[in-house]
Amino acid sequence: MPALNPLDTTIAVNRADGVTRAVVAPVAGKSIFAGQGAVIDTGADMDPITAPRKFQFVELGQTGAQNAGGSRSSAYVMFRNALREAGELRRFSQPISGSRGGIPDERQQPVVRNPNESREYGPDARRSQDVLLTRFDAAALVPVLQGRQYLLVHVERARDILNVLDLKREFPNLKIVLVGASEGWTVADRIARSGVPVIASPVNDLPASFELIASTQSNVGRMRAAGVKVSIGTIDDSDTRNLFWERQYAGNLVALQRVPGATGVSWGEALAMITSRPAEAIGMGEEIGSLARGRRADVVIWSGDPLEGTSAAETVFIDGVRQPLETHQTRLLQRYRDLNRRDLPEAYRH
Repeated sequence: MPALNPLDTTIAVNRADGVTRAVVAPVAGKSIFAGQGAVIDTGADMDPITAPRKFQFVELGQTGAQNAGGSRSSAYVMFRNALREAGELRRFSQPISGSRGGIPDERQQPVVRNPNESREYGPDARRSQDVLLTRFDAAALVPVLQGRQYLLVHVERARDILNVLDLKREFPNLKIVLVGASEGWTVADRIARSGVPVIASPVNDLPASFELIASTQSNVGRMRAAGVKVSIGTIDDSDTRNLFWERQYAGNLVALQRVPGATGVSWGEALAMITSRPAEAIGMGEEIGSLARGRRADVVIWSGDPLEGTSAAETVFIDGVRQPLETHQTRLLQRYRDLNRRDLPEAYRH
């Protein structure tokens, strides 16, 4: 990910609060397709990538509709058509003697030109004449269709969630992960039967938009009670700056058990939702997210209960390496904590 800056202050802030790994996705611009995302670590070095090109990220729902001309239907049709075109390319573009990362190598495909016609005879010649994707865009989706790359889809409304789940019937190899899913509790039984994991926004409890009408803080608890594989994310919370809020959210879900009429989760379940469950959702549960033989050595030592906002990360190890916990904020604290009055700007001396 060329846009990722390991020296960004937000990475240091999240590291200092015990965040050791993150699932990061590009922001969708003028298309429903944001591009490929990765899993990174927050270590103090210039090599943050744990798993490059781990998934494709797609924006549907309200944001996707805006990027597709203002229509949810057009966004969904565009997405489905893109998968079909990728499937067509996959059928007609089999590699002859090699491939690059499992994607057909265009340099090894025969393309024959008839000198008397403008028509080409080759892999693209057998694709539909009304294709919307370029060959390279379609090729980027081939690993998704084959189930070799995960597909993270941001949806909030229940109907949009069901539309995405229905894609599994036509494209059974898709490894879908739902992101957001604020109305997931209303169709939790369908999500559970599909086996599709969810990375949820746990504190959406007000209808900030028309696709969040059924939002409730009990969403995660109700989905979990229905058997959905749920983890906690920050998709709606200015993600890069606020990843450390996840442990506060997890603590809120535990507290909901004591609120009449609400549905929360146990302490152990909440902790798993910010550690092992996200890793499992993207197929990396055997490598990160838990303490076990063979896993990467990510360890955080806390001053108290990590789900309590008053607790602090005292020691952080990533890949077995102890990490610095200094941030721009801690440096400002040290600078001004014992500042002599005569060192203050004149306006602050009176």
